[in-house]
Amino acid sequence: MDIQANHFRQTGGIGKLLLIVMAIVAVALVWLVMDEDAGKGLKKQAELKTLEVIGDAATKRLDFGDDGEGTHGSAVDLIKRPIEVREVADNVYYATGVGNTIMITTQEGNVIFDTGLVIQVAKQLQALKEVSDAPVRYIVLSHSHADHIGGTRFWQEEGTQIVTHGDFPEEQRYLSELEPYQYGRNRTLFPWMPAWEERPDIAMMRYGGVEPDITVPDWESYSFTLGGVEFQVIGTPGAEGADNAVLWLPQQKILFSGDFFGPQFPQFPNVFTMRGEKIRKPMEYVKSLDLLIALQPEIVVPSHLNPTVGAQQINADMLRIRDAVRYVHDATVAGMNAGKSVYQLMQDIHLPPHLDLVQNHGKVDWAVRSIWDYYAGWFRFDSTTELYPVPASDVYADLAVVAGSEALLSLGTNYLTQGEPVKTLHIVEVALAAEPGNKVALGLRQQALQALLQAAQEGLGNDYEIYWLQGRLAETELRMSAAPAL
Repeated sequence: MDIQANHFRQTGGIGKLLLIVMAIVAVALVWLVMDEDAGKGLKKQAELKTLEVIGDAATKRLDFGDDGEGTHGSAVDLIKRPIEVREVADNVYYATGVGNTIMITTQEGNVIFDTGLVIQVAKQLQALKEVSDAPVRYIVLSHSHADHIGGTRFWQEEGTQIVTHGDFPEEQRYLSELEPYQYGRNRTLFPWMPAWEERPDIAMMRYGGVEPDITVPDWESYSFTLGGVEFQVIGTPGAEGADNAVLWLPQQKILFSGDFFGPQFPQFPNVFTMRGEKIRKPMEYVKSLDLLIALQPEIVVPSHLNPTVGAQQINADMLRIRDAVRYVHDATVAGMNAGKSVYQLMQDIHLPPHLDLVQNHGKVDWAVRSIWDYYAGWFRFDSTTELYPVPASDVYADLAVVAGSEALLSLGTNYLTQGEPVKTLHIVEVALAAEPGNKVALGLRQQALQALLQAAQEGLGNDYEIYWLQGRLAETELRMSAAPAL
C-alpha cells in the first residue's frame, strides 16, 4: 500500500462523517432534555446507538488490504477482529474486539472482566447480553488503559461493584492529565484514532471517571463467591503498569490475564512502552510472574486475541517469559557494573535460544535502555552538555553551514551504502536543520527510513517500530512534495 495515500486515508475524509455523528448526538441530547422522564435506561440506549455509529466509522477508516480477522498484536490487526461472542467454558464467554470483554455467568448474577474500547461497547454489550441478561454484580478491571475500561459506565448497574488494583486511581489520574500530550503519540501507533481536533469530544466517550469500590494491593488478593463460583482478584504489577490486576477462578483453573502478558502469549513483554508512560518495574514483574506460575493455570484468557489452553504449555511459556525478563535485567545490570555504555549493551544483549520470544510488542534492546534509565536516571555521566537545556540539535544548523551541504550529504550517502541507515539519519538531521526543504537530504532520509522499515518487517516485526517508521516516511514524502524543485 502507498504510505502517503494510506496516511491521507487515516487523517482525511472524516470531518463530514463526524458532523453526521455529532448531529445524532445533538438530537439525542435535545430529546433527553425535553423529556425529563425518559429515564436512565433510555438515555443509555441513545448513547449506545451513537457509540455504535462512531465505532463503525472508526473501523472503516483503514483500508486493510486483506481479509480475515487479526491474530497478531498490532493495532490494525486488532481492529479487524469481528465483534462476536466466543465460549471458553460453560460459564465463561468473551466478546472479541480491539479489547475483549469477558463475562463469567453464575446463578446469582454475572462478573465482567474488562470492558473494551468505548467505541465498541455497544456491540460487545449487546452480544454478551444475548448470552445472559442477569444483573452485573462485579466489574473487574485489569488496568486503567482506555481499551480495557472504556465500556465500564455502560456495563455498570445499580449495585455493581467495581474492583481494581490499588494504584488504579493514580494511574487513571495521570493518564487523564496527560491525555492531550499522549494522544498524538498513541495515534501514531493506533492509526484508526481520529486526529485530536477531529475526535468526537462528548462526555460519553471521554477517558476516565471510573471509581473503584474495592481495590487490591500488590501481590494480595480480594476473594468473593457468587453463585457457587469462587473468584480471586490479584494485584500483579508489571508489564502493563503499576495497576495491573488479574482474575483467577481456582475451581476451573482459569486465569483472566488482561494485558499482563501483552496482546500475545507468549511474547517478550513491553516492560517499558515506546509510546511513553510511567516507569514499569522489571523485578516487580518477575515477582508477579512467580505468583501466577504457582497457580498452575490450565486456561489463560487475555483481554486481546484468543485464549491459550493446556497447563503444561502455559507453565512452560510463563517460565520462559519470566526467565527472559530476568536474563535481560541481569545482563543490563552486569554491563552497567562493568562500565559499558547503554548503547553497547543495547547492541550486545540478546536472548539465548532457549529463551527466545517474539518481540513484536516489546523489544529486548528497548528494555535494556529502559532498565538502564530506571536504575541510573537521566544523567549518564557521558557529557557535560547533558546537564543543561541546550540539545545538540541547537548547533546542527551552524554545523551544517561549516561542513557544507555537499560534504554532509556525501557522508550520509556513504553510510547508507555501507548499510548504516541510522548514521545516515544523524547526518540528515544536521543537513535539514540548515535547509529544511533540501530534496537530496529528504531523499536520503526516505531511503534510510525505508531500509529500517524493511529490516523491521523482515526481522522482529515490532509493531510500534513499524508504525513509527511508516509515519516518518509519510511525513518525509509530504515534505518532499512541498519542497521546491532542484
